[in-house]
Amino acid sequence: MEILNILFYNFVMRKLLLSLFVLSILLGNSAVSAATVKLPWKKEEQQVVVDPVSEQAKALYAQNEIDEALKLLKGKSEESRSAEDWLLIGNILQDKDKIDEAVYMFKKSIEKDPKYYKAHYNLGYIYLIQDKPNMALAEFKLAVKYKDDFAYGYYNMACAYLKLKQYRNARYNFFRAMDLKGNDPNIYYNLAYTFKMLNNEKQAQTYLDIYNKMIERHQ
Repeated sequence: MEILNILFYNFVMRKLLLSLFVLSILLGNSAVSAATVKLPWKKEEQQVVVDPVSEQAKALYAQNEIDEALKLLKGKSEESRSAEDWLLIGNILQDKDKIDEAVYMFKKSIEKDPKYYKAHYNLGYIYLIQDKPNMALAEFKLAVKYKDDFAYGYYNMACAYLKLKQYRNARYNFFRAMDLKGNDPNIYYNLAYTFKMLNNEKQAQTYLDIYNKMIERHQ
């Protein structure tokens, strides 16, 4: 029995060595190792290229040096600007109350990257404060489509529904925002208002009490 096991072992080893030899010929290598065989399903890691001009502009914007940031970004050609560059230019122009120009920049950001949720959100926010709730809704829906855990996308979508007096839709989206960012008192205040408009005074009072307690804790 032991002899049979040894013969079987020798047979298997010969088959394995033969297979490795054939594989080495096919690969054009004298030896085969796991390091030399590329797995077809393994994706190569993509290197992220950092633009130093864009990074400097973001740093300046964070320091509230918006004119210097704008100058840097405008120094780049339009073709070389990323979606984030266009967004930052739009933010700066919005800070300067140049709303129409900001809208144009946000649209350019979306043109560069249609799935860039921040640009959809910022554009929707401008439409919301311009009392264009339907246009705002369209942008907020895209924002949460491309980032489904974006609390402020749901929050502002709910605000747009409030403007349209669609209180059940508003309630639903305030709850989505609350699930994602439950520490924002504004969500509870607006939920209280929404329930009041739905003629549910008890729930309205519940969320108003939560709002008041949160405000007291932060005073």
